[in-house]
Amino acid sequence: MRFITWAATGVAVLALAACAPSTAPQATGGDESSGTLRVWLFDEPNRAPKEKVVGEAIAEFTKANPGVKVDVSYIPTSPARHERFKGAFNDPASAPDVAEYGNTDLAEYAAAKGFADLTADLQGWAEAQDINDDLKKSATVDGQQYGLPWFIGVRALYYRTDVFDELKLKPPTSLEELTKTAREIRKKKPDMYGLAVGGEYTFAALPFVWDAGGEIESLNSPEARKGVKAYTDLLSDDNCPPQACASLTGGKTVDLFASGKAGMGIVGNFNRAAVDAGAAAGKYSVIPLPGSKKDSIAPAFAGGNNLGVMRSSKHRTLAVKFLQILGSKNYQIKMFEAMGNLPTMGTARDELAAKDPFLKPFLDHVSAGTKFVPISPAWVKIDNQKVIPTMLQKIATKQATVEQATDEAAAAVKAAFGQ
Repeated sequence: MRFITWAATGVAVLALAACAPSTAPQATGGDESSGTLRVWLFDEPNRAPKEKVVGEAIAEFTKANPGVKVDVSYIPTSPARHERFKGAFNDPASAPDVAEYGNTDLAEYAAAKGFADLTADLQGWAEAQDINDDLKKSATVDGQQYGLPWFIGVRALYYRTDVFDELKLKPPTSLEELTKTAREIRKKKPDMYGLAVGGEYTFAALPFVWDAGGEIESLNSPEARKGVKAYTDLLSDDNCPPQACASLTGGKTVDLFASGKAGMGIVGNFNRAAVDAGAAAGKYSVIPLPGSKKDSIAPAFAGGNNLGVMRSSKHRTLAVKFLQILGSKNYQIKMFEAMGNLPTMGTARDELAAKDPFLKPFLDHVSAGTKFVPISPAWVKIDNQKVIPTMLQKIATKQATVEQATDEAAAAVKAAFGQ
């Protein structure tokens, strides 16, 4: 399905950007009005549609700012990105002016004082008021906003409609039904996993923990253990065998569903293009991931990426202008059309949802309440050390009991927080 885009919106954005107040240039930066604006954006498995949209934004920006060039580098999203950003923070000569970064990385980057405080810039830009306070939190530390939430990523339950019709199954309305349905698919179709789950898929496991009342900061609580057990019970021969699934990442789990090797998968709205490019295309539907209570919705992780301006930027006003164009409602809609990225601006989501029913289950998750990882540099340690995947894998492969593995993970979490 194609959507209407609004060419006039970009002009309005430029006018707003020009009027938006800028804070004084950072001590380590400047405010030059010509030269080359350097931009870092994340690489994608299928980057061409993203590049096309970014190219349109660049053309609009350079038309309004003669004498300015924009140089875009696409950087990998691997854990090595942290070192690359740290290097840029310490060496302004190698740093970009504008950068896309994961919202889970915010606390680490803010602590390093790598990004400029954009609170005044964004408060003075009318379009930014279309982003609700919950989403703004993903770019805010200690009351200072270090970027514009560019898109959010929410995962829901994809399921194969042809398989469900063949086996006369109904979409699950609770986690208990989800587990039974997964095992039924595996039993009737042994060449297929019931629900693709990965031992290295942290953001598929966390909804189980949160739904049970657990939290990342206390993984050995009774509530967290209940959620961990519910998830790891699915890493079993009667659904997704641990020898094959214990090492699965989120990306590999998406590949399993897209390639037709799984009856269900916990997959993001941002993975739509990948699924539509695989064997499951045209043979799937999506519902919210159910919670433990019948007809409830499990809390989803509100992931996503922000756009920020480096504190060392020597083109601060130009950097803010480019951010406001690429992050505008117009380009958020274009990025949804190109990549499936869910806009952070409410009116953009509403307009798209009215045209595309695919969005509804993801928006239902947003309405039911989403969760976020701790906004602390400790989370980066927890993530880089693979504390949660290690816990899941040890349980799935029977190297440890639920109690032993959650105790070990809880201790690692406390150590990351310096407790």
